[in-house]
Amino acid sequence: MSTMTRRDHLALLATGSLATGSLAAGFALGSAGPAAAQAVRWSGGTGRPRIAVPANATDCHHHIYDARFPPAPAATLRPPDASVEDYRALQRRLGLTRNVVVQPSTYGTDNRLLVESLKAFGPTARGIAMLDAGVTPEELRRLDEAGIRGVRFGTRLPGGAPITDLEPVARKIADLGWHIQLVSEGERIVELKEVLERLPVPVVFDHMGHLPEPAGPDHPGFRVIADLIAKSGAWVKLTGAYILSKSGPPLYADRGRLARAYVALAPERLVWGSDWPHPTAPADAKPDDAGLLDLLADWAPDPAVQAKILVSNPARLYGF
Repeated sequence: MSTMTRRDHLALLATGSLATGSLAAGFALGSAGPAAAQAVRWSGGTGRPRIAVPANATDCHHHIYDARFPPAPAATLRPPDASVEDYRALQRRLGLTRNVVVQPSTYGTDNRLLVESLKAFGPTARGIAMLDAGVTPEELRRLDEAGIRGVRFGTRLPGGAPITDLEPVARKIADLGWHIQLVSEGERIVELKEVLERLPVPVVFDHMGHLPEPAGPDHPGFRVIADLIAKSGAWVKLTGAYILSKSGPPLYADRGRLARAYVALAPERLVWGSDWPHPTAPADAKPDDAGLLDLLADWAPDPAVQAKILVSNPARLYGF
């Protein structure tokens, strides 16, 4: 494997020449034949996924960036433009139908680009906004009509609302059926345990809870998340395998251990996302999004579970 590219590895899987390990056992190949080269901005690789992507499959986590909209004064993450049309090219390459646009810290609580993007995408898209405690009922109704289904809070990057606004915002959105999406380090999740338990809405954890390696599922944050799934209906996004992995591509084996722990725990509370355009990754080292989707074959070898993660779970969470 050290001298074999990821595509070579997957080609061997497809032909049956490499038949050991859970990854080999888990791949369900699509019927589209050989992948045509299709480069997409801010995405590594050009091939299509090797797994059979079900109808109405959903990318539950990506961003849009546009220099027409000013960054929040405190924002430190300021990537280049990544447009609706760029993302549509990724959808075509991956064979995905539905998508969830997540407000990045770059724009803070200015959700204008998010709303504009949802209008461009149409009824197959939903959005996650950033809001502070001053949001009005009128603004919430407007955002709900635009397709917003949750509010993102974070402790990792500056630019959004303070974490102290989490509880008051959660109370304001409870009647809408929305959720809180949290992007936070594993240690902070442990610290926020009592706050999260009090919330009147479910919590969706970005990037597998950002639990660090090598601890992964042995980190105390995993137990906090597991308890919130059991008692409060929390969700986990199987996203960002490349962000904290120490073993690296193509398999991100360490993050696979964490992902499989979530699949064993509660496959009905998981969704998948690309995290395109991978704003924290260097421009010359963007992950292969087809490869990230193919990881589901290792994490959840059963095609029925893959369909839950890609189709029915997102439909329940986002109201598709």
